[in-house]
Amino acid sequence: MERIYASYWLETGDDPARAADVIAGEQSSGTFVALATETPELKERSGARVERLNILGHSKEPSLPGGMRSERYTQCELELSWPLENTGASLPNLMSTIAGNLFELRQVSGLRLTGLKLPKAFADAYPGPAFGIEGTRRLTGVERGPLIGTIIKPSIGLSVEETVQQVRELVAGGIDFIKDDELQADGGRCPFDERVRAVMRVINDHAQRTGKKVMMAFNLTGDLDEMRRRHDLIVAEGGTCAMAVLNSIGLVGLRELRRHTQVPIHAHRAGWGYLTRSPQLGWDYAPWQQLWRLAGADHMHVNGLRNKFSEPDDSVVTAARSVLKPVVEGVDMVSTMPVFSSGQTGLQAADTYAVIGCADLIHTAGGGIFGHPQGVSAGVEALREAWVAAMEGVPLEQHAKGNKALQAALGFWK
Repeated sequence: MERIYASYWLETGDDPARAADVIAGEQSSGTFVALATETPELKERSGARVERLNILGHSKEPSLPGGMRSERYTQCELELSWPLENTGASLPNLMSTIAGNLFELRQVSGLRLTGLKLPKAFADAYPGPAFGIEGTRRLTGVERGPLIGTIIKPSIGLSVEETVQQVRELVAGGIDFIKDDELQADGGRCPFDERVRAVMRVINDHAQRTGKKVMMAFNLTGDLDEMRRRHDLIVAEGGTCAMAVLNSIGLVGLRELRRHTQVPIHAHRAGWGYLTRSPQLGWDYAPWQQLWRLAGADHMHVNGLRNKFSEPDDSVVTAARSVLKPVVEGVDMVSTMPVFSSGQTGLQAADTYAVIGCADLIHTAGGGIFGHPQGVSAGVEALREAWVAAMEGVPLEQHAKGNKALQAALGFWK
């Protein structure tokens, strides 16, 4: 029978083998007392298995409060597996199994989900992204290099006309991609319907004049019926992207949006910090993104190098590489496009290109574009030229000697 495999970093004040058995039982056929109905046959058929348990080290204090007290806490690598029969190829039920009550067990003083291996049945049940990298490139006409993108700034508080004015400047400046901030969905000052119609008039007029259609990711996050209706308005107005906040709409919300969508889904990870910031609790990005890609995310945020948040560069690199790997081993699925954001400028371009080995990404800069001393168009040009230098292997300062916008940006970015 096919099985699901999940890996964890575990800390426990109990005997590690006993703690692993408790976790396996809690997440499958066991309970806190032995029951006659949990027969050896049932346990063999439906119980989770401890596949691997490696001791890493020890400490005198627990990482998390509230668990059992002990004189010594042991850190381990733990791998569990479950028969596919337990959950079926169901992402919501998979979530309950691999990341459910195990985090709150008293035997656990630290637990982090670090890896996930899924059987092919999940790829059969969930088609993944509809557009991904190739579809996004086709819709934007960007055949090579990253999509140069930005975010409407300030995040919230602008009127529809003020938003439209920013879009006018950006499309005139040659931007490839624009997105709403995750805080801006359908607020009273900038209503969704009015914003979509007004912004798309600018984008469509520019496309008719120049042949270049800028991709705008409108934040349609809401209830299911709201998201479907907002999606339909985007499509009716000629839009080419819809944005949704993953932790706000959930796996079911994204899956239903994927069933309905005719445009790429730009998946924002707002709230990711509460799932990951403690190294002793939560998720690594690699297993987390697998679920969302299966559910249909065409673009996935991975933060950015030297970002404004707390995430270190090695974590960002690991996240980006995981998005570019297969979701299920041996299955050919549309590739999701990683999105780099958060305090980004052209200074990160060369390092970003070097660490992921390709330019199949969206690089978004808010202040890094809008704050350019020569204006928005120069900000767009400077970020694009920084990527030209990165891909050609030319030092940024050397490349800037032949481009005034990039030359002016260097002092501003630094």
